[in-house]
Amino acid sequence: MPTNSALIDDRLLVAYLLDAELTLPKQAELFTTAYWYYRACRAAVAGSAGQLSGPFRALPADEQARAVQGLLQLPERVGLPDSRRLVPEMADVARRHPPLYLLNIEATAAARLLGARVLLSPPASRGILPAALTDENIRWDIVEVA
Repeated sequence: MPTNSALIDDRLLVAYLLDAELTLPKQAELFTTAYWYYRACRAAVAGSAGQLSGPFRALPADEQARAVQGLLQLPERVGLPDSRRLVPEMADVARRHPPLYLLNIEATAAARLLGARVLLSPPASRGILPAALTDENIRWDIVEVA
């Protein structure tokens, strides 16, 4: 298990891959979840001008195509948890936190599995995920996207 790992949400993933100004932990091994990754890809490919797709739409056409392709081929520098270990952990989290929906169950389980601090964009920090993370003694922080 990585000793200095951070789990980033979908908004932070998009910002990170587009080289936006982010304050991330130095030397941290970055991870995201499959669901957050999917939401970022879906927004980049089929989205309008929302928070996830807006950064792509703001790019010139040639840069936009390269950025979307870069997201669709997730770089090795961003890890994904192993599903064989993650799914049983998700079932356990779901048992303890019935109000959570799939995205938050996966994030909580991934953070537990990886021993990771969860980095959330401001909108994500206003949802129900932070309470579950706190209940599970998982460190989490808000990261502003410039």
